[in-house]
Amino acid sequence: MHYLYEDHDILSTPYEAFLFDTRKEVFPVKPHWHYFVEMLYMLEGTAFIEVNQQEFYVSEGDLVLFHAGDVHAIYSAAGTPLRYIVLKFDSNRLSINNSYTPRLSAVLQYARKSRQGACYFPADRIAQLPLRRRFEACVREAEEKQYGYDVRIHAEISSLLIEIIRLWQADGLSIHELFSVCTDTGASIHNITEYIDRHAGEPLKINDLAAMCHMSYSYFAKCFKEMYGRSCKDYVELIKIEKGEELLLFTDSSLSQISQELGFSDCSHFIRTFRKWKQSTPAQFRLQQRRQ
Repeated sequence: MHYLYEDHDILSTPYEAFLFDTRKEVFPVKPHWHYFVEMLYMLEGTAFIEVNQQEFYVSEGDLVLFHAGDVHAIYSAAGTPLRYIVLKFDSNRLSINNSYTPRLSAVLQYARKSRQGACYFPADRIAQLPLRRRFEACVREAEEKQYGYDVRIHAEISSLLIEIIRLWQADGLSIHELFSVCTDTGASIHNITEYIDRHAGEPLKINDLAAMCHMSYSYFAKCFKEMYGRSCKDYVELIKIEKGEELLLFTDSSLSQISQELGFSDCSHFIRTFRKWKQSTPAQFRLQQRRQ
């Protein structure tokens, strides 16, 4: 069987939420895998799902979680139409500030490796949880894209994962082992984007990021591009510009102040980089947004 890698720009689009209707979309979903996490909440019909070497029949109200790297496929169990909600996200962007709390991404990785992170949750087990409301809220936010929609989706996905982790704990996932393994602060190619997000205001150097992951510059650059679909240099620039957009929109800081806060060498460097990604200067962007 040929497994296909599904590419997705999780750096610029860390969250996706949509309704999948087999009457309107290409179906079935053939065996594939990807670097992001995917959750599926069934609304209508019965699906036959393969995850790695496991098989499930999934009906209305059931939940399935595909870990990053899981090979999975979705078929109709009876040839009838299916409707389900899909959430896709980069778990490394779900950061938690408490130093004593393991990162959600690290918990997911640990649960998968320990084989105690079940991917299928039948409706009768999760009936008391507000999962359908959370899934539908994510879809609504993704469609309407009002101010703060990404923050809302982030919060809903984080809450969903907390509910799932608590179910895993009830099934025997050791909280003591989980804390000892997941509180490791070492960086890797799998969580380096989280570090970049937190330190975007600093003059980040690719050599230093590679060293943090215990990799050579060339090997780190290759792995980053392969995993995330763009170079690490481009990602660092994009994150800085996204934060620059927020400062232009919601503060009266000067361009010099913003460029310093984002770790650019000077104001002209900030302006050139902003124009590269947004096809306008920071001043033009600020003026245009304030006219709307």
